[in-house]
Amino acid sequence: MIRIVAQSVVKDDKREEYINLAKELIEKSRQEQGCISYGLFQDIKNPSIITFIEDWEDQKAIDLHNNTEHFKRIVPLFADLRVSKSEANFYKEV
Repeated sequence: MIRIVAQSVVKDDKREEYINLAKELIEKSRQEQGCISYGLFQDIKNPSIITFIEDWEDQKAIDLHNNTEHFKRIVPLFADLRVSKSEANFYKEV
């Protein structure tokens, strides 16, 4: 299993738009083969920090996900809604 933690700082006035796009991405991604879980979390102290936490069976599943229509369409739209580039970290269980 591979866990992805992708954090973004979203512009205050774009937060609702970001979350709505993220919900569409999550709904479609959860249906993909190899997706174990896919969630969106908002920082309690700073609501502009929004984080995807995803669990995938393997790298092949992530590669397939990254090439889906919904990923290729939605992810680039996030760029204009963020304060800066997002940070993504990939983890394996030890």
